[in-house]
Amino acid sequence: MLTIDFGPNGVVVIAGRLDAAQSPAAQAFLDQVDGTVTLDCIRLEYISSAGLGVLLKTQKRLMGSAGKLRLSGVNRHLQDIFVYSGFDKIFEIEPAP
Repeated sequence: MLTIDFGPNGVVVIAGRLDAAQSPAAQAFLDQVDGTVTLDCIRLEYISSAGLGVLLKTQKRLMGSAGKLRLSGVNRHLQDIFVYSGFDKIFEIEPAP
């Protein structure tokens, strides 16, 4: 199960599992954002390669118009995934407190 919606101050809040089954819904939502977007990942439990693809596609689109996707509240497990995949070089990542 995945939920994704706007939170306070325009932050996008994502929670649950971003896997192949949930990727189309996440992509449809993220296709609507523009500018510099903060994705609050504090309640994101899991991300698959399909989910990484959603984030990468969104980042490329936003950067094409001088924006970017920032990830905040990233837990240790997800941080490891971003490092192993090289995504820590692509995204501005703020670890969970």
